[in-house]
Amino acid sequence: MSRKIILLEANEIPSRVLDFYVTQNPESRLAEILPVCRRYETVAADTCPLSPWITWPTIHRGVNNDTHNVLHFGQDLREADAEYPPIWQILMEAGIRTGVFGPMHSSPLPANAGRFDFFVPDTFAHTPECHPAELTAFQDFNLSMARQSPRNVSRGIDFKTLASFLLRAPGLGLRPSTVFSLLGQLVDERRNPWKSTRRRTYQPVLAFDLFIEQLREKKPEFSNFFTNHVASAMHRYWAALFPEDYDDLELDEQWQQRYKGEIDFAMNWTDRFVDRLVRFANKNPEYLLVVASSMGQCASSGKRIDTQLYLRDPAAFLERAGISVNQWERRPAMDPTVSLLVSPDQARGFEQFLHSMTIQGQPVKFETREEGFFDLIFGQTDIDVSRDKLLIGGQETSYSAVGLELTQVEDEAGSTGYHIPEGILFVYDPKDLTPKPLGGAISTLDVAPALMTHFGVDVPKYMRDSSKLKLSAEI
Repeated sequence: MSRKIILLEANEIPSRVLDFYVTQNPESRLAEILPVCRRYETVAADTCPLSPWITWPTIHRGVNNDTHNVLHFGQDLREADAEYPPIWQILMEAGIRTGVFGPMHSSPLPANAGRFDFFVPDTFAHTPECHPAELTAFQDFNLSMARQSPRNVSRGIDFKTLASFLLRAPGLGLRPSTVFSLLGQLVDERRNPWKSTRRRTYQPVLAFDLFIEQLREKKPEFSNFFTNHVASAMHRYWAALFPEDYDDLELDEQWQQRYKGEIDFAMNWTDRFVDRLVRFANKNPEYLLVVASSMGQCASSGKRIDTQLYLRDPAAFLERAGISVNQWERRPAMDPTVSLLVSPDQARGFEQFLHSMTIQGQPVKFETREEGFFDLIFGQTDIDVSRDKLLIGGQETSYSAVGLELTQVEDEAGSTGYHIPEGILFVYDPKDLTPKPLGGAISTLDVAPALMTHFGVDVPKYMRDSSKLKLSAEI
């Protein structure tokens, strides 16, 4: 029987951050296990500008963006799922017991969710349904908090969904230590309001307790868990940890001192996740632990920003374009992008409207794929409304009149870290603790076929040979 696999999807962590962390934290679980892991550098195989909602489908489906064409949240995936299904679907249909917890593009809950050991869709789901149903209360709270904190973290709490979740939490696996840690975070925020940004880390912390409980109860042959918390910290605070990477850094010493520990804080939680999974694997040595990212990050812009432009009222925007409320719907997206599905008979007119609009003298950026599907890309920084006019059809219009809002950026950081092709993958095997050399570079296209080969499932012809990636010495 093939060894079971847990795949921890640690979004965007590069070797630079991993190696820096273990050097600075020699007593960590990561520092302990990395020398005995099979370790590789992943290289994103995608040909377009890299984003996690594109690079993770490449890992999951074994083909790159040119083939899978999964480019947006909220797009219709029926064709992609039929031709290039994600790895969890392939394995489940091959009879491999499978559990899914939050990977990119796992929403909505599939009609056959009952065939999985458990299935929790991603945080861009429209509705909170999960399998088993008792996890729905958590997902309801999770989605509520995710939607409240796009650019700046909301200090509010949806107490209705929180109460519903907490009533069920003990039976779902939420640990008292996690609750105390979260309470400590809330107290810390009262003393240091800037630390509210750490709430982004606590969402996967809560989720991870529930994932571990499902793992212990069901013991699936394959399971995956997605977390974005380190990626979020790196985007904002790379310049605080690695200020030497920038030739022209506008973020001053005071800013650097305040935020220099934020990536380390996020990595500490990753180390705790890994520690719990290693302890689980040690007690259940039929398991392998695979930790992977679909790409990495490096230094990007050292610019200080004060405000950023967001579309906060799409209804006002669409009304200005002459589209009524029953002729469009909003689709999930990650700020500052707004995804909309417009009635096909309105799509051409809406596209002409967008072409007529300029901000700071530049055309509004947007992308369209399937008929009527639009990604509107805002995020312009430090707009001076007295000088940087919004023009529609050559006529000056106020930003607020079309639902646009200049949001004060609390931490004054844009994307000080940004995407690069190089990520990580390492495999911990409790039955093989001998030191191992680095395994070199592999493509993100290698992961799905390697998983299928590992489980003895026939690799489809559209996937590449995966012989460079060895998940276990037993194969």
